[in-house]
Amino acid sequence: MREAYLLFGRRGDLTSNHDVLLSPAELYVDDAKEALVFRHENQGTASWGILLDSLQDDDPAVFIRPDLADKSAERWEAWLERLSLCFVEIVLSESLQADHELCDFLDPDDDSIELLEENAVRLPFPAYPMGEEEQPIRWFLGRDALLREDGMAALARGRTAEDLDRVRDLIPGDWLNDQR
Repeated sequence: MREAYLLFGRRGDLTSNHDVLLSPAELYVDDAKEALVFRHENQGTASWGILLDSLQDDDPAVFIRPDLADKSAERWEAWLERLSLCFVEIVLSESLQADHELCDFLDPDDDSIELLEENAVRLPFPAYPMGEEEQPIRWFLGRDALLREDGMAALARGRTAEDLDRVRDLIPGDWLNDQR
């Protein structure tokens, strides 16, 4: 964790475009005294943390805890098997939420997913969240574009606006920021 914060902890453009990576001074132990919390979902619906009993591990697993109306039902659920992978995921995910000129969002259908799989290369990132019965988050690389698909949304970031337009053309649909 120290290494990640030293590398990009002050880079909100890489860590906090959508969800929020807490600063070192904001890190805290949750009320149940189970985990060190280091990230919050942008609307407060979830937090990410490392279980306290694994803090001594070199690269501990990361867990997510949804904020539920029934607080007694809240549990830390497995997210990614290593903290280092979580920080890669943070930078990738937050890069998709940055400059609107280079990023876009699609509510995909089956045809969109098929076109994504045909026109982009699946990146060798492990499926997560771990243990989820629903479709896991998957990452893809297109021609000068990064894409993410999670069963509910497809997000894309082009290196340039033209690269993003190419993704929109290859995967037609109602892209949120497409003003062409």
